[in-house]
Amino acid sequence: MMRCHPHRFACSFVLLAILLPDTSPLVAQSQPSDGSVLPFPPQPMAGITKARMQDSTMQWPEQPQRLPKDAPNVLVVLIDDVGFGISETFGGEVHTPTMTRLADQGLRYNCFHTTSICSPTRAALLTGRNHTRVSSGTIAERAVAFDGYTGVIPKSAATFAEVLKQYGYHTSAFGKWHNTPATETTAIGPKDRWPNGYGFEHFYGFLAGETSQWEPRLVENYNTIEPPHDDKYHLTEDLVDQALVWLDDRQAFAPDKPFLMYWAPGAVHGPHHIFSQWADKYKGKFDDGWDAYRDRVHKRQLKMGIIPPGTKLTPRDETMAAWDDIPAAQRDFQRRGMEIFAGFAEHTDTQVGRLVDGLEQRGLRDNTLIFYIWGDNGSSSEGQQGSISELLAQNGIPNTVEQQIAALDKIGGLDALGSPKTDNIYHAGWAWAGSTPFKATKLVASHFGGTRNPMVVSWPKGIQPDAKIRDQFHHVIDIAPTIYEILDITPPNVVNGQQQIKIDGTSLAYTFAGGDADTKKDVQFFDNNGSRAIYKDGWMACAFGPFIPWNTPASTPRIANWDSATDPWELYHVAEDFSQASDLAAQYPDKLADLKQEFQQLAKDNQDYPIGAGLWLRLHPEDRIKTSYTSWKLNANTRRMPEFTAPGIGRQSNTVTIELDAPAKANGVLYALGGSGGGVTLYIEDGHLVYLYNMFIIEQYQSRSADPLAAGKHTIEVVTEIDAPGKSGVATIKVDGKQVGQAKLARTVPAAFSASETFDVGVDLGSTVSLRYYEQRPFPFDGTINSLKVELK
Repeated sequence: MMRCHPHRFACSFVLLAILLPDTSPLVAQSQPSDGSVLPFPPQPMAGITKARMQDSTMQWPEQPQRLPKDAPNVLVVLIDDVGFGISETFGGEVHTPTMTRLADQGLRYNCFHTTSICSPTRAALLTGRNHTRVSSGTIAERAVAFDGYTGVIPKSAATFAEVLKQYGYHTSAFGKWHNTPATETTAIGPKDRWPNGYGFEHFYGFLAGETSQWEPRLVENYNTIEPPHDDKYHLTEDLVDQALVWLDDRQAFAPDKPFLMYWAPGAVHGPHHIFSQWADKYKGKFDDGWDAYRDRVHKRQLKMGIIPPGTKLTPRDETMAAWDDIPAAQRDFQRRGMEIFAGFAEHTDTQVGRLVDGLEQRGLRDNTLIFYIWGDNGSSSEGQQGSISELLAQNGIPNTVEQQIAALDKIGGLDALGSPKTDNIYHAGWAWAGSTPFKATKLVASHFGGTRNPMVVSWPKGIQPDAKIRDQFHHVIDIAPTIYEILDITPPNVVNGQQQIKIDGTSLAYTFAGGDADTKKDVQFFDNNGSRAIYKDGWMACAFGPFIPWNTPASTPRIANWDSATDPWELYHVAEDFSQASDLAAQYPDKLADLKQEFQQLAKDNQDYPIGAGLWLRLHPEDRIKTSYTSWKLNANTRRMPEFTAPGIGRQSNTVTIELDAPAKANGVLYALGGSGGGVTLYIEDGHLVYLYNMFIIEQYQSRSADPLAAGKHTIEVVTEIDAPGKSGVATIKVDGKQVGQAKLARTVPAAFSASETFDVGVDLGSTVSLRYYEQRPFPFDGTINSLKVELK
């Protein structure tokens, strides 16, 4: 018979009383019910309670109506890494029928802004606060120990999902999250900073900043799941399918409750993965290059009225290549990169159309407020000169286009681009073209090419369609207060016991009926990687900073010698100069001085100091957020260990020791870190032990044992000596103490092989490090792995 210690039992009740919310009638009476404190207090029972049941009456209390009658459903669509000049709806050359359809049924916005980078825009959008105020000054993987840059959205900044859930909405999120610290995305957690911990009752998507569209690293709520090995599978399509299933569940179980859906597919962030038939639709359309594209789009934008009359086309930066500078032998490679991107973008818009169609088929479209935000920042120039493995640039690894093409030829040539064999991304020149008529790209907060993104808003029941473009200056932080105003919700002071910090956003609901209304937003602060700006009353002061997104090798010495206090600043009267074409700094020095001073005040208030903190890891990679472990004892059940928490076997000296039982002519993966874009794997093929260090596709360092492994028990060791992260090394493979192979590593990864690929034992989940076993993926080992130990030196 089990016995409980009486004092311990009593202490358990005390602990529960502390941890659980008090729902007693006394607390309910003392807690305000006006929404200033969430959750709302429970409703007291309506019946009469007496000692005897015969004298009591039972009656459920009526639940108060806290939302306006017929409150709208809310759908927020956020597309990834697309600039102002991409969509045909805003004068670009990529077919976007869904965006045009929603614009014709609603409103177009041409002065809407983002933070110029992924995680910060998402944090700002969801909370209504400036990105550094909610500790999201840079992407989750580059988080550092400054208050504005930890990558942790504080619970004192409740998301609109959390608030709407408390008011009775059912909430869901699909696609890219990218707001959880990279070290907290493991199966063991902690998971309170996953989407479900920020107000979303249901989540289906991926946690990292990017993932393969063919083999995404998926999560459903708190559990990892694997996509099917199906040649017809594509993540963006899957996200629509899953969203429609969730809508059907909502229709079945709670048809009287409104819903909030945040649909952020991760497309068209790199890698640019799409079925070839979508890319082929654009064959020949970009043959004359990015400079010509900008000229065409600028003229079309003027003709359509997307940009004001007289808007100038800004010149190409002197650090960016002209199309005429591209050698003839490389042009097919560069053209194909843009064709793939364009097909990917059209495919993404088409999937949004499937989602909208689903709303219509379920009778939900008329009362659904849709915010269709075309980009969490401008188009991405992180492909540099064009790349078959996009993490090359983010690791700062020198390479040439000739190397890229030579490596591509070995795996299928141009036909391999966009396929599971590559993690391709286009030349930065195309990203600049996608920012037409602006100067910059993603990662630049000082100029609109990084921060100005098109938006369409449509709500048939609540907004009268109007062809007049809304040109009021607004920002992603304004979406949350807009939703609150429409629902007559006063932002709460306390949520789940957390005192709330102030909201920075300004509702743009006034623009729904007033196309000619003056901008109600007085000031907006921008900062990313030392590139910064302040908008105030039609003026914009800005400093480009030391980082050049389309030329990261040249940025390193600039960053090392940079002093934010001596940065040159520019001044633009953006109320009259839509594209920031005419610098007025010399003409109005007093205006510039005033704005610079106000920027510093805003930066301090928004936890933005030190200026340029997002650049810290580019100078101090050793300070990356990482696990403190130096040794691991794993087994064949170890799967889906994110690279940021996994042993760094690709970047530092280590020893991997495996105890296994092998059958004759064994086959399968013993361990793998990373994916097709880059990684390390050890596998057995017909008994032969094979080690492969996939250096971002462009270089492959390999060793294969001469003799097959005999059946039975063995101890396998891989001893890797690396001079320093990013430097050369050697991997020595031993079986039962005897050397059977060695691979010389000409260079190694300094930071990470991928954003979302993982360390797996006994299989290679996700995209495969080696194409050799791609058709057999995940290529499970057909023997038994008893243990796998990793020791970092």
